[in-house]
Amino acid sequence: MSRIAITGSTGLIGEALVASLRADGHQVQRVVRRQADAGDDDVVWDLDRGTIDAAKLEGVDAVVHMAAEPIRTGRLTADYRRRLHDSRRIGTTLLAETLAGLADPPEVLLTGSAVGYYGDRGDEVLTETSAPGDDFLAEVCSVWESSADPARAAGIRVAHARTGVVIADGGPLIDKVKIPFKLGVGGKVGDGSQYVPWIALEDEVRALRFVLDAPQVEGAVNLTAPEPVTNQELTKALGEVLRRPTFVPVPAFAMRLVYGEIGETLATVSTRAVPRKLLDAGFEFVHTDIRTALRIAFDKPAAA
Repeated sequence: MSRIAITGSTGLIGEALVASLRADGHQVQRVVRRQADAGDDDVVWDLDRGTIDAAKLEGVDAVVHMAAEPIRTGRLTADYRRRLHDSRRIGTTLLAETLAGLADPPEVLLTGSAVGYYGDRGDEVLTETSAPGDDFLAEVCSVWESSADPARAAGIRVAHARTGVVIADGGPLIDKVKIPFKLGVGGKVGDGSQYVPWIALEDEVRALRFVLDAPQVEGAVNLTAPEPVTNQELTKALGEVLRRPTFVPVPAFAMRLVYGEIGETLATVSTRAVPRKLLDAGFEFVHTDIRTALRIAFDKPAAA
């Protein structure tokens, strides 16, 4: 049995990861912001004050850092930009410096990141060695990852989970398309040629656990299914799973009107990321077909 500390344990991915680890008998210590939310073994931190209960992290085997300001649709205001940036930089730096100073530090720190690191790259195949993009979200991801450097410098194995679009009930994609597609007004965005790097929630959790247990895996790791799909292919799959028409294209500017600047960006950028490092390390995906993943997310059986 391992002892694993996790930030962001109430998010979509964090909650699923905690449940998976505990089901296999591992001891999970949640890192929480309020003492009232903490159990006996949980760790309390305060990002505003820059404090964390370091003593409770002594001897922990691994730390998974998923906490960050969520990327929501809407206007990309100066305040929202600051919160997206600072929540990743401040939280990761505090955690990394704390772990580096422990007498008995963990073997591995696994931090969250995103395929947004690569920016809008057309049909270029993107692996973990590809250069970063040049937009705001790419810069945020770069800062997120580099903020873990103090732990790396202390000899802790550090990995960054560059996660794609998570296909799951309650995930951002499903929440956004559920109503329009069920109403029969879903369609491809723009010309539909932009690539969508996706991953089923089950494989996301399995991949995170694989990285924790694989000492040879460090640095950036793309957590995406082996075959990214285009927006047009995703739209067709959604139509088949929900048994709804998908012939009404959605202009890119309409995404900005409905979901704001971030919504338009997320819907129109093309990121053809592939999980080269996971595959080379021997990880096997359970869900490699987008239709199967969507059926599970929508709880829809395959057509007879």
